[in-house]
Amino acid sequence: MSALPACPKCQSEFTYEDSGVYICPECAHEWPPQAAEAAEEARIYRDSAGNVLQDGDTVTVIKDLKLKGSGGVIKMGTKVKGIRLVDGDHNIDCKIDGFGPMSLKSEFVKKV
Repeated sequence: MSALPACPKCQSEFTYEDSGVYICPECAHEWPPQAAEAAEEARIYRDSAGNVLQDGDTVTVIKDLKLKGSGGVIKMGTKVKGIRLVDGDHNIDCKIDGFGPMSLKSEFVKKV
C-alpha cells in the first residue's frame, strides 16, 4: 500500500483515493494527484510574521537564541544576510558575523 499525501487544506492524514482524485474525509476537500506532487516540490517557508522567505533574503532574529555546545547567545535584533533555505527541522542555513555558519528555524526570524 502506498502512502497518500496529507490534505493540503486541513493537513489530515486520513486521505483516500477515489476515481483518480484524493479526498479528505474530515473537510471533504478533493484534489488531483498532480496537485499533490506539485505541492510537495514547491515548499514554502514563512517567517514569524507570515511573510514568504526566499534564498538570499535578509532577516532579523526576533528573540535571544542560546547556542548549543557553546556559551554564546544570538541577541534579539541580530541581522542575518543572505539566508539559504533547506529542508529539515532547522530550515535556514546562514552565516552570522561573530558566530559563523549555523542553522535557524524560520519561526524565530522576521524578514527585513
